[in-house]
Amino acid sequence: MNDATNRGPSITRERPHADPTEPAPVGIVIATRNRSASLAVTVRHLLALPERPEILVVDNASTDDTRAMLARDFPQVRVVSLPFNRGALARTHGVRALDTPYVAFSDDDSWWAPGALRAAARHFEEHPRLGLLSARTLVGPADAADPLNDLLADSPLGTATDLPGTQVLGFLGCAAVARRTAYLDAGGYHPLLFFGAEETLLAYDLAARGWGVTHCPDVTAHHHPDPGPRTDRPAVVRRNELLTAWLRRPLPHALARTRALAADARRDPHARRALRETLTRLPAALRARRPLPPHVERAARLLDTANGGTS
Repeated sequence: MNDATNRGPSITRERPHADPTEPAPVGIVIATRNRSASLAVTVRHLLALPERPEILVVDNASTDDTRAMLARDFPQVRVVSLPFNRGALARTHGVRALDTPYVAFSDDDSWWAPGALRAAARHFEEHPRLGLLSARTLVGPADAADPLNDLLADSPLGTATDLPGTQVLGFLGCAAVARRTAYLDAGGYHPLLFFGAEETLLAYDLAARGWGVTHCPDVTAHHHPDPGPRTDRPAVVRRNELLTAWLRRPLPHALARTRALAADARRDPHARRALRETLTRLPAALRARRPLPPHVERAARLLDTANGGTS
């Protein structure tokens, strides 16, 4: 990844915001659907942040009392109401609606630690090629470290002299902060993926455009996921991992991943569903296919090897 250093867009360094009484130049986008109670908890935590960020909720066509609750209890929070569920694309609607130079993402069950947004802004202001940073994530009331933290911190991609933290090609969507111009330059989340392992493709797209993607453990997010089962998630994740391969990776890699999923589908109902849904979306993926530039593909292959053959 280091040979991408000189491939980045030309950027004018943003003016530092050193005054602690000023709002941080980071807005927050929350994508939500039909989870008004947990959304209210999230918004209360975010409104209490010392950085006083602008908060924008993008409602994915909720049918509960989400919009009424926001209007009644949080009139200071901006709301974008979508006419139907757009999945992860709701985040892109939010990024377009904000005008802050940096955008932090929360889900309706996650929020940022005090000081995290100011630390993130400092990283972006000091590193003009930085496109997106992945935060350290603490899970649940006990603030348990998410296992993903160590996986990202130990990324074999190493460091770059013009970026903070360790270079990565993945992150947790509700624990990431992006440079707004970089996010829009990369196109945001892809419509084929909806939700479920959608982050890897955005990391590929950012790196392909010359932007740095790094893990910065001094920026902390809190995640309180619903402990209930998510029976459809294994199939959705496998579908999106395979679609990501078809959209960005070499054809032999995508074909090998497809054969592996087909083999699993003989005995695993989640794999059967994933394969069926992938094949339904495959024509659109082939039309949108954009192979990674060589320097990013080399980094992706290095991660494949480190992760035991998965990306």
